[in-house]
Amino acid sequence: MKILISAYSCEPGMGSEPGVGWNIVREAAKYHEVWVLTRPDESRDAIEAELARNPIPNLHFIYFTLPFWHDSRRWGQSGGIQLHYYLWQIQAYFVARRLHQEIEFDLSHHVTFVKYSNPCFLSLLPIPLVWGPVGGGESAPITFWQDFSFKAKIYEIIRSLVRKLGEIDPFVHLTVKNTTVVRATTQDTAARLYKLGARQVQILPESGLSEEDIAHLGQYEMSDEPTVKFISIGRLLHWKGFHLGLRAFAQANLPNTEYWIVGEGPECDRLQILAQDLGIDRKVKFWGKLPREKALDLLGDCHVLVHPSLHDSGGWVCMEAMAAGRPVLCLDLGGPAIQVTDETGFKVPALEPYQAVRDLAASMIHLAQDPELRMSMGFAGRNRVSKNYSWNIVGKDLNQLYRNVLSQTN
Repeated sequence: MKILISAYSCEPGMGSEPGVGWNIVREAAKYHEVWVLTRPDESRDAIEAELARNPIPNLHFIYFTLPFWHDSRRWGQSGGIQLHYYLWQIQAYFVARRLHQEIEFDLSHHVTFVKYSNPCFLSLLPIPLVWGPVGGGESAPITFWQDFSFKAKIYEIIRSLVRKLGEIDPFVHLTVKNTTVVRATTQDTAARLYKLGARQVQILPESGLSEEDIAHLGQYEMSDEPTVKFISIGRLLHWKGFHLGLRAFAQANLPNTEYWIVGEGPECDRLQILAQDLGIDRKVKFWGKLPREKALDLLGDCHVLVHPSLHDSGGWVCMEAMAAGRPVLCLDLGGPAIQVTDETGFKVPALEPYQAVRDLAASMIHLAQDPELRMSMGFAGRNRVSKNYSWNIVGKDLNQLYRNVLSQTN
């Protein structure tokens, strides 16, 4: 088939949305002729260098950006990029319409960014559209706001207002109406999409792992040293919930344990003060921001991943931890709740902060005292990732989806 993919964020060798964009277009090109709309300012050099090393004949990139706004990061990392993205999507439609007249695509697929409350103007093309992975429908339960700083509460309020504005955007409704299949990353996002009128929504994680990553992480053996180490990896943001992990670790009060936190962000000072106030600062180590390879090596030195995120569309690190054979402790929210099963970790209900902390602490005690359980959950995690979350598997499923979409519309 001739496939047109919109990937605002797309870069080889990266995680998060750039990695999602790159891996999806690469996998699609194994089966079909693929044209990709993306930006030159973020990734052109990296893409061209990768294609020079590993050519993919079926993969073609069309780079463009707004003529009056070349740098998407100007005017802020959040609001500025969102505005740039919206305007870029409009421009993408006109680029895509011209290409379609020349190439006659069989279908289009919007990959990144992944917000259900932003429109995809490729939906205006007279061909089927696959939209997603789409996220952003997750919210931190209101009972957990009591732990947020004033600035964090303002962030959550603005985030909710922006989503509500998106939900009344006529172009969002048009996107939902014209989309053949929506791929949502969480149950929360799927519910919002159905409310907007979506007809067919699939729920599946946004991310995957390469065969190389799975093989590398599969080499990590579970440490048999007496000190059990818990680890959290990610940006130190209020909604990542690392404060809940620290409180749970303090409440568990286990001998011969440590808690490592890898990452940087605006919550760093508050988390360090919290560790001191809880009397666990000697058992907690803040590593700061590290390259991905070093962070994964630290994961390999630990026994359990703690990922108590309050609204996470993805949760890439949970997938990496399972591939490394490490049990995962998370809240039963968002993307992690889709990835983690009862066989691969503990999903704690998120009803109240005190309840979540209590249940996280109980899970920590259980895992710290039962090395056989750690091993069995680790084995199940590795098996789940290899069967479901390798990019090769994602590519095969995507190929089948494209064929199903075309058969539905013909």
